[in-house]
Amino acid sequence: MFFPPSTSRRVLKHSRVISIEAYAREDNLWDIDARISDTKTNPTQLASGVRPAGEPIHDLGLRISINTDFDIVDAQAVSSRHPYPGYCNAITPDYTKLVGLNLLKQFRHEVQVRLGGNRGCTHITELVQILPTAALQAFAGDVLKINDVATGSKPDAAMQQQTKQPFQLDRCHALKLDGGAVATYYPRWYKPASAI
Repeated sequence: MFFPPSTSRRVLKHSRVISIEAYAREDNLWDIDARISDTKTNPTQLASGVRPAGEPIHDLGLRISINTDFDIVDAQAVSSRHPYPGYCNAITPDYTKLVGLNLLKQFRHEVQVRLGGNRGCTHITELVQILPTAALQAFAGDVLKINDVATGSKPDAAMQQQTKQPFQLDRCHALKLDGGAVATYYPRWYKPASAI
């Protein structure tokens, strides 16, 4: 996404980078690796000392292993850079509390119960919150079939037998059931506003 030019002169001071990568494993599980990094363009005085410009204040990660039903079967958190050595990183073993949760069933609520506030690391828990949509995107077209009988395409036998609404429909503004995208690309599932 490209933003329009700023109307004012700006100076970069802080950068937060979040990355998520999904890996299909040979044992039919998936690993979702999430990482968050914060850097500043100037030396920063922390309670634990000065952090040089460009050196991460935070460099944190979380790997969850999930099955194709979105159940978390393993979780590992890492904290390689943090402002309070010996304290920030002490919480990483607690992220095994994610094991047994399902990314699509009351997940965000359960995360807050288990790891919210001072029961976890604010930044790692932020990463946890975006895992459901990341996993859905990872599975789209591979584990989950995203196609329906779209206009102009010839349905295959599996599509003709499909009786379950595609997972992505009615989960965002663009794919609301009474919207133009559904009417165009998923006509079988289109419902006029008066029918909803």
